[in-house]
Amino acid sequence: MNKTQSRLLKIVIFLFALNSLSLCLYFSSHHHNSNSKQEENHSSLTSNHRSQTENNRSSNSNNLNLKAWPILPSYLPWTQNPNNVTVRSCEAYFGNGFSRRVDVLSSGGWFRCYYSETLRSSICEGGSVRMVPERIKMSRGGERVEDVIGRGEEEELPDFENGAFEILGSTARSKWLVDEGFLDSFVPDGDVMRHTMRGLIRSIRVVDNNSKEFHCDQWIEEPTLLVTRFEYANLFHTITDWYSAYVASRVTDLPYRPHLIFVDGHSRVSGREDWKRERESFRHPLERTWKALFSSVRYAKAFSGSVCLRHAILVPLGYETALFKGLTEKIICQGASAHDLWQNPDDQKTARLSEFGEMIRAAFDFPVSRHRAEKPFSGHNVLFVRREDYLAHPRHAGKVESRLSNEQEVFDSLQTWVSNHLECKVNLINGLFAHMPMKEQVRAIQDASVIIGAHGAGLTHIVSATPKTIILEIISSYFRRPHFELIAEWKGLEYHAINLDGSYAQPSVVIDRDWERSGAELH
Repeated sequence: MNKTQSRLLKIVIFLFALNSLSLCLYFSSHHHNSNSKQEENHSSLTSNHRSQTENNRSSNSNNLNLKAWPILPSYLPWTQNPNNVTVRSCEAYFGNGFSRRVDVLSSGGWFRCYYSETLRSSICEGGSVRMVPERIKMSRGGERVEDVIGRGEEEELPDFENGAFEILGSTARSKWLVDEGFLDSFVPDGDVMRHTMRGLIRSIRVVDNNSKEFHCDQWIEEPTLLVTRFEYANLFHTITDWYSAYVASRVTDLPYRPHLIFVDGHSRVSGREDWKRERESFRHPLERTWKALFSSVRYAKAFSGSVCLRHAILVPLGYETALFKGLTEKIICQGASAHDLWQNPDDQKTARLSEFGEMIRAAFDFPVSRHRAEKPFSGHNVLFVRREDYLAHPRHAGKVESRLSNEQEVFDSLQTWVSNHLECKVNLINGLFAHMPMKEQVRAIQDASVIIGAHGAGLTHIVSATPKTIILEIISSYFRRPHFELIAEWKGLEYHAINLDGSYAQPSVVIDRDWERSGAELH
């Protein structure tokens, strides 16, 4: 190696060493600064967390306990602007008319109601509300049905003592939150014999902001619905409760799905506590749907000591929804797509029940994309909804009332028809809902091209049916009520009734007159 090559090699080695030293110093400094920043951020987060815990204040971190709202193709914005909703329009009937705001309390805690002139009902909400379970007279609730056989309904409905609920505020105005005049104007009894939400509001006592009486054994920071159920083991009435709770959540503009507290003492509908045993019966797993729809569900009497709610929402009774009022009032509404209503608003059309049906399906993790509205291509699913014996509640003997005396004969005839028409690619589904998990019930409904069944609560599932589903209802002369014709109309579904003389259906009539006429597309 000559001198020139040797000198060049030394220069290269020197430059390499210098570069390595620079990189080492850079990464060492960067690592030190990064650690300092992480320690600083960790210290800040710890301090903030401690502050939030000490002050019982809500924060974004609390939202980790809440479920997000799913994206629903039929969703349309909800409004509190009275100028945007016409009284007795479809929007008003289906919950978007709680637009008369009445502020009751604004210092310390807060309380207000949104009144619907159309439904003659209010959704009320308040902050810094204290619930004292020992002042609510009712059974504990949540027990197995088998353990409370024979218990009367009056024991399960709440009777509120004065001060069962309290709220922070100035006692200079009044000791009680509202008077009877307020209740008559904004929470009227209507046709409800025992209006439990009216009784709850009547019990609310105002506690002075500086009083030590407002002691809380537990705080719930996230928004919480307070619900009282009446005919809680019946699917139709339970769906009216689900709908009312959903509407209350939307009207009060909750960013996440709220927690829920049952302010009643009803037993468990299924009569099963552990998952394995519940799986074996699934006789009416309605509570599973409450838990799927909302972030959590608890019973008021399950709390030990007083419970303070940072944000409480009082849900109207299911009797005050359009689903129930439509049985006695003329509600002329036709189901339409949200897309069409967005472009061409129409007071005589609604997409709200479709929105709610999508909410139920999404709660069980079924896709609800608008592009998935078409039926499966593997064949046409014809779902026959059956009525079965099951133990529903403590006052139920476990025997259902027959609405179709020869139901099995009709089902067998339909099965024979399907076997003789294989070219139609029809799958007849035996809808034994009383022994199916709720998720499977919803799946059967959404995948059905035709839903057929005798008049009964199980048909209320059609709120979750997808567009173009055909509904065939077999109606005994003893049970001619408009429940499911109305739901089909409000969802824009094709509906046909098979009216019987008595409760016996000629299988050939069911097939010839209704199946082939309404299901012509199956051929």
